[in-house]
Amino acid sequence: MNTIFLFVSLFTFLIIGMPIAIAVGLSSMLTILFFAQDSIASLALKFFQTMEHFTLLAIPFFILSGHFLTTGGVARRMINFAISVVGHLPGGLAIASVLACMFFAAVSGSSPATVVAIGSIVIAGMVRVGYTQSFATGVIVNAGTLGILIPPSIVLVVYAAATETSVGRLFMAGVIPGILLGAALMTAIYIAARIKNLPRQPKASWGERFRLFRDAIWGLLLIFIVMGGIYGGIFTPTEAAAVAAVYAGITAVFIYGDLRLSDVPRVLTDSSRVSVMLMFIIANAFLFGHVLTTEQIPQTIAATLVALNLEGWQFLIIVNILLLIAGNFMEPSAIILILAPILFPTAVQLGIDPIHLGIIMVVNMEIGMVTPPVGLNLFVASGITGLPLLSVVRAALPWLMVLLGFLVVITYVPEISLYLPNLLFGTAAAP
Repeated sequence: MNTIFLFVSLFTFLIIGMPIAIAVGLSSMLTILFFAQDSIASLALKFFQTMEHFTLLAIPFFILSGHFLTTGGVARRMINFAISVVGHLPGGLAIASVLACMFFAAVSGSSPATVVAIGSIVIAGMVRVGYTQSFATGVIVNAGTLGILIPPSIVLVVYAAATETSVGRLFMAGVIPGILLGAALMTAIYIAARIKNLPRQPKASWGERFRLFRDAIWGLLLIFIVMGGIYGGIFTPTEAAAVAAVYAGITAVFIYGDLRLSDVPRVLTDSSRVSVMLMFIIANAFLFGHVLTTEQIPQTIAATLVALNLEGWQFLIIVNILLLIAGNFMEPSAIILILAPILFPTAVQLGIDPIHLGIIMVVNMEIGMVTPPVGLNLFVASGITGLPLLSVVRAALPWLMVLLGFLVVITYVPEISLYLPNLLFGTAAAP
């Protein structure tokens, strides 16, 4: 009865349009109050216990870092360097946009931030040189999803906190898949450009490339500082996030000078709003997870699925279908926090590596970012281009096929995700 009430109330609240964080939290609180022995005071304690996850401290720092880089001119310099490298190819400006998204994803950890930072500059530029607005928008909407796959990824941090998995291993696991997905998108653009005879940019000289690389080096260095610091044992992923925020602020204000000191309070305020919103979702989702655990729901589902004698590949089909459906209606962090505790025990029993499962979930979340009705990248792209939401959906659809094909590959070739973390950290103990 408790479980039925929990899910019925949750879906009822969602159907009537209640925000996901409030719907998750309220359904959990009502279930506890009506069916559990916990007092009202204990609810406040459970919210407070959310802060015990030290890993989650990385999230506001990565958000702050992304805001400094978005408003500080770093994205523009990365775009110029990317154009100098691949702009001369057929469809070169679109290919350079994907490369710039990969660069920016590696310093921001956020998909919407990547779409805003890169899309607000390159979409208009592509239209100006002869691309259709639909083509340009579709490329950026999908390439922007790399923000939650290429480390440092906020969604990977959330998965690590929900499953008590190593953030360092997850970050390394996202590197090769992120590069391969970016390469797949660039290959698809190249093929489309040859068919449609899309424009290319003049080929830059090596001197010009070096000059633009030197101009962008301070932003690109952040990639090596974060990843090198984590792998080198200099600091933890959470400490790396704090270092990234400080470095991004210094770069934007004192090195590039694109931000004035008087702009810093505004950046801090904007990033605080996003952090509070996301942490509120996380707190409510952890409360939901507490109810699930108390009711033994994950264990029951795991036992049921194991009793069906499913093979690992069959279970992963169920996982992908479930996540693709959820991605249409929920925000990535909420999906991770709600479904990871349910799927994790079964995956472990079936011998699926938790790191591999995490990457599968994040790739599904990427697809959710570009599928209606609540795909966040669609709304962001609509806002920066002025296109109606339905037009953005149609523009994103052809490139979405690349993401779906990549999901199949990443699901059934675990070595793509596991090679780098196993190489750098050693093979993890069997679940």
